[in-house]
Amino acid sequence: MPRIIDLFAGLGGIRLGFKQAMDDLGLETECVFSSEIKPYAIKSYYGYYGDEHIFGDITQADANHDIPDFDFLLAGFPCQPFSSAGNRNGFRDTRGTLFFEIERILKRKIDIGRPAKGFLLENVEGLMNHDNGETLKTIILHLENLGYIVNYKLLDSKDFGLPQSRKRVYIVGTLSERIALDDFQSSTATLGDILEHGLPTLETEFTKHLFANYSPDEVLGRSIKDKRGGKNNIHSWDIDLKGETTGQERGLLNILLKERRKKHWAEVIGIKWMDGMPLTEKQIKTFYDLPNLHDMLEHLTELGYLVYEYPKQQVTESDGTIHRVPDETKEKGYNIVAGKLSFEFSKILDPDDIAPTLVAMDVDKLGVIDGNGLRRLTIKECQRLFGYPDDYDLSVVNEKEAFDLLGNTVCVPVIKQIALRIGECYLKTNNPLNPLTPDSAGTEGI
Repeated sequence: MPRIIDLFAGLGGIRLGFKQAMDDLGLETECVFSSEIKPYAIKSYYGYYGDEHIFGDITQADANHDIPDFDFLLAGFPCQPFSSAGNRNGFRDTRGTLFFEIERILKRKIDIGRPAKGFLLENVEGLMNHDNGETLKTIILHLENLGYIVNYKLLDSKDFGLPQSRKRVYIVGTLSERIALDDFQSSTATLGDILEHGLPTLETEFTKHLFANYSPDEVLGRSIKDKRGGKNNIHSWDIDLKGETTGQERGLLNILLKERRKKHWAEVIGIKWMDGMPLTEKQIKTFYDLPNLHDMLEHLTELGYLVYEYPKQQVTESDGTIHRVPDETKEKGYNIVAGKLSFEFSKILDPDDIAPTLVAMDVDKLGVIDGNGLRRLTIKECQRLFGYPDDYDLSVVNEKEAFDLLGNTVCVPVIKQIALRIGECYLKTNNPLNPLTPDSAGTEGI
């Protein structure tokens, strides 16, 4: 019976995938310890697993007394320090140091003669290249120094039967052999496989403007944002969301959103290049020279499609943090206002395609066509996008909390396929992976 501990547990997705794999191999799994600090995660976790006690802050756990002996450590350790959505401070971020809690627990069990047989860790794609790869090298080195044979790979959930592209780093180690992380049997799915139908749709100012200009079929797969061009984008001015525009004004906005990204303007302005810089009327006139240009710029600013602002200079603080501040020594210019999260929806999903990577901050801005209307993804649909069963009840938390938990969770089928290989390794001998004598730690096969 493999005994596991589930750290930074969230919804318990790694535990779930691991258990599914062991069930397929005829092994009963026992979770002897779980840890999570987010109250609504604990509430959801308890609602599904029913564990009597979930430990809080793992940094306060005594590896001798609080954590029983175990066979496998499972952990989706905090990803914000390495994520492109965060500041990418890595081990400079206190959350980044939580990896060393994993090391501390594994090491303590080794020191007392009760080494864990292995581990399965998950983190964001950004870990691969963070600090030019040095962060990941440090993690692998520390695990190998404990005596584990370690392997890692970046895997995409879309290759494991989920209609979502979600690339994550998986790190696995055992005491006896290298677990292969390639040549998994590939399977695919589309959003249509997991969508519900006939649910209530929205009637808002946004949807009224959208469907006054496009049919439901015409918006499938389209992004709703103002800072990029391309045929797959719908801009606020395409649907007159902030007020009616003329053909010339729409032409100005379409060319400005591309021009403002060109690197030569940074030299002209005298700032370090950024992806979208305010341009003066004189600069705009060099590529859009119309007699009524000034009036158009003023009108579009009044409507809210443009903002009149100072260029932003890049500043590096003493701790290495980089940010932008308005440079009032420069001349003000006109800039596109809205980013992808500025509207009620950021993308309308195509049922014949897959979803982008779901993240907590914008999962509620993904729309689906239902009949002739538009609605948000449901919690159940999001669960399915991660491979959670429908009987995992998230109604115990509110919608915002549920989307936050799902946006930060793992893809269960990927975990299951990796865990199957760990389980096969476990079953190779009557004394699996670990040379301890039977019953020396009170667990089967040790």
